[in-house]
Amino acid sequence: MLACILAAGDASAQVRGVYPAGMNVTNAGVAPAPGFAYSNLFIVNSRDERVGPAGETLATGEQSILLDLNTFAWGSEDVVFSGARFGATATIILSKNSLTSDIEGSLGGGSGLGDLFIQPVILGWTKGQIDLRAAYGIVAPTGRFEAGSDDNVGSGYWTHALSSGATYQLSEDRSNSVSVFAMYELHEKQETTHIHPGDTLTVDASWMRVTTRRPDRPIQFGAVGYAQWQTTDRRGSDLTPAEEDEHYRVYALGLATSIAWPVHRSSLALKLFREFDARSTFEGYSIHVSAAVTF
Repeated sequence: MLACILAAGDASAQVRGVYPAGMNVTNAGVAPAPGFAYSNLFIVNSRDERVGPAGETLATGEQSILLDLNTFAWGSEDVVFSGARFGATATIILSKNSLTSDIEGSLGGGSGLGDLFIQPVILGWTKGQIDLRAAYGIVAPTGRFEAGSDDNVGSGYWTHALSSGATYQLSEDRSNSVSVFAMYELHEKQETTHIHPGDTLTVDASWMRVTTRRPDRPIQFGAVGYAQWQTTDRRGSDLTPAEEDEHYRVYALGLATSIAWPVHRSSLALKLFREFDARSTFEGYSIHVSAAVTF
């Protein structure tokens, strides 16, 4: 799956980056296939605990985020630059979110069209048993955002996203592979609040095995995980020194499986994650269900 974006909320209470961690845990080095493709990724994030900077529980309840990400991709047939194929993607997001406290009840929620994510430059290389990918993307704040509102579905700021991925085939028959993906988010000031959110680094990783009992229907399964850190301070005239210095982080481990139909150039995948050892953010579970087809 190609990198996409999760609308982040008011940066005065920033608790995550805009990239939905775990999206690129498998086949991270693979660039868009030649031709046009469409993929749909449905993400369910259910988090029941808000933790502080030392890992202490600050509140319990439920933060629920449902995302439907529609990605349109294109990949070149021929090599275009330094041995690399070229690609590009555009992602349209539908979002529904809610926040409920065990003590205070409903604290808000919203739904609608989220921010737009475009990757105008994707370069992919295949060197023997290694696939490599590098990309530049930008998040346009097209989703609804209003400072202080409890029904935002957009981030309210522009983000530049630099990413790279690598997939190494551990065996010549390509039945075992490890993948690593990294994205760095550079955020601009949030409109109306003039708060500059902290930048974010995310790392996805996996070990996957392919069973070839049915060559026309290979099944992939294995272990996956991700980590996400805030790397710079938030800045803004209305923030206290403690708010500026506070950085979030979260780790997760899980399982993934997928099935492909090479003849039909299509696939279906499922990923499950359990988060742990979080700081200054929500902690819980994440489920990713995706389908893709290449034309």
